Amino acid sequence: MSEDMNDYTSDVATTPLPSAVPVFPLTGALLFPRGLLPLNIFAPRYLAMVRDAMEAKGAASRIIGMIQARGEGSIAGESPPLFNVGCLGRITDYRETDDGRILIALVGVSRFRVGAELDRPTLYRQVLADYHGFGSDRDEPSALGPAARAGLEDVLRSYLDAQGLAADWEAVKNADDESLVTTLACVCPFDPAEKQALLEASDLPERAATLTALMTFAGNPAGRGDRPTLQ
Repeated sequence: MSEDMNDYTSDVATTPLPSAVPVFPLTGALLFPRGLLPLNIFAPRYLAMVRDAMEAKGAASRIIGMIQARGEGSIAGESPPLFNVGCLGRITDYRETDDGRILIALVGVSRFRVGAELDRPTLYRQVLADYHGFGSDRDEPSALGPAARAGLEDVLRSYLDAQGLAADWEAVKNADDESLVTTLACVCPFDPAEKQALLEASDLPERAATLTALMTFAGNPAGRGDRPTLQ
């Protein structure tokens, strides 16, 4: 079951956002506004969450929230605390497998701040979502200036060389600013706090600057003793 992406992007800016959001805490996995995140769902609580989201009506239809957990629960069986900011995703592709899994694709809608965790009788966690300060997430992103884009590409080259990796530079050159920044933010192996800093960056230029700082640090063996300061 797939949804036409043109239909999705044409109305995303005006679709109401839900106040209560089911959340999928997944450390290291980021979803950004307009970004794409494929997921392989197999745990019973998240199978229930996805099925409920597919059956929901109104603003909650096909919506789940991706958010990072802060480590493990302090007591066995206790849910780990969450970072303060996550991102709503709308299910645009849904497929059930013969072995009971569900394969979905999420497209990012808007970031949200966790207002409070709700006491609901579901297997999965739900939170009140506060969208204040994230109104621009559903607007067209700001472009990077030529110097910022060139600097990002230069640092990316050094970062990949230090990691012993290669890139399709033709694809890098042809990628639009948001696609390049979002892809790098998702795939680079930064730690959870660093990934969270990328998610919480106020706009695309700030996210690109944070990404550049993180790659510069990671690609400089002489400078690995002190992590960059992330605001």
